[in-house]
Amino acid sequence: MTPSMPDWLAPLAEQLEPWLPTLTVTGIVMAIASVVAIPLFIARVPADYFTEQYHPYSHRNPTGWLLWSLRNLVALILLVAGILMLVLPGQGLLTILIAIMTSTFPGKYRLERAIMRRPGVYRAANWIRRKYQRSPLKHPDDQPPEDRAEDQKHGD
Repeated sequence: MTPSMPDWLAPLAEQLEPWLPTLTVTGIVMAIASVVAIPLFIARVPADYFTEQYHPYSHRNPTGWLLWSLRNLVALILLVAGILMLVLPGQGLLTILIAIMTSTFPGKYRLERAIMRRPGVYRAANWIRRKYQRSPLKHPDDQPPEDRAEDQKHGD
């Protein structure tokens, strides 16, 4: 005997049923893409990317603005995929981290460091880097001793 569906859920189930094959295929494609792309991104990022010392440049000419737009479009797609992967097969948190790393918005580096401070995410990223024979990522809280002394002197 199968359990009956609540009355309030029946209309939603009827609307989603035609989309189940598409959602299934999308989930499988995202899982495969994440297994291929995420390790490549993690392996290529500089070891100090998540530390305070990493400061990328931000000069934009017309080509730079086009690349900036494309970069943020890719980031948006990755973000949506990562959120979906939280419930579908795939590496959701790492995909969301890659989306954030790809995008540009105020507070981006602070958010990336907060995600990388999660022990499971940090361990997983460094496990991937070991597989690619890359040096481990520096922990976001790691600072050279001279930077710590400078921060304490200024009250930061």
